[in-house]
Order: sequence, then structure tokens, then C-alpha cells
Amino acid sequence: MSLSKKNIADGLVREMEISHAQALQLTNDFFNQIQLKLAAGEEIKLASFGNFTLREKSARPGRNPRTGEEIVISARRVVGFKAGPKLKKLTQEG
Repeated sequence: MSLSKKNIADGLVREMEISHAQALQLTNDFFNQIQLKLAAGEEIKLASFGNFTLREKSARPGRNPRTGEEIVISARRVVGFKAGPKLKKLTQEG
């Protein structure tokens, strides 16, 4: 099963005893803040969870897998995630 914003909101409704509309708003606001900070070039550090970082990837040669044609893969910024120690430990135990 994958985790969706709705699943997160449902959990907040159970844990915090708030309305579903409030929980969904809280969930959306949380993810919007992460998106805004990353778009502004800032890193995100969530204690006990992990860090979202931005990396610059330079242009490089590549190949179209269908045609074999050589192309240039453009420079871009990508988001990376590194799990924190507690998250790593939890995922190793499962």
C-alpha cells in the first residue's frame, strides 16, 4: 500500500481528533512548505526523519533508448533525500 495525503490526513483525524477538512489542510500546508523551500533553493532537515537536498547536475551526453540517437541531457537541479539514522534503523528492522 502506498501512503497518500489522504492517508496522512486520516491518521491526523484519528490521532488529533480534528475534522477531516482541517487534517487535509494541515497536510497540504506541510507539503506546500517543503515545495516552496526547495523551489527557493533551501535544504529541508526533518529531525528523526531525514534531509531533502538540492543537487546541480551538469549537462551530459546521453542516448535515446528507442532510436539510439545521441542527445544532450540538459543541466538541471534535482531533489535528493537522505534518511536520518532513526528512519534507517526502522527500515532495516522491517
